[in-house]
Amino acid sequence: MSSASAKNEATYSIAELAREFDLTPRAIRHYEEQGLITPARAGVQRVYTKRDRTRLKLTLRGKRLGLSLAEIRELIDMYDTAPESSQLARLIEVLAVRRARLEQQREDIEAVLGELDALEKQCRDLLRNGKATV
Repeated sequence: MSSASAKNEATYSIAELAREFDLTPRAIRHYEEQGLITPARAGVQRVYTKRDRTRLKLTLRGKRLGLSLAEIRELIDMYDTAPESSQLARLIEVLAVRRARLEQQREDIEAVLGELDALEKQCRDLLRNGKATV
């Protein structure tokens, strides 16, 4: 952790956050460009606060869940503006949509696996019965 600011608040450098979250500095700058984090500047160096660190952690959690950066930004920004009940209701909506997409993908994968099984069985039967020509 870097030196503290005037309010004695912990700050972090881009290298420290990159190390902690196993990211590249370029990825962190991308999240900054997307409005997910807003570091202060000390000359040319970015200075990240605990708030930035928390927002980065929430961003990475959202990405693991498969949310878009726009969805993640909307949800994180609600912490600053909306009551907690609104935040939670919106999160439930976003998660329901994500769950539905994943369930559909699972159904699609199961259908394709069924087709692969049927085709493989058909090929094996043809080989076993000597009806396949090489």
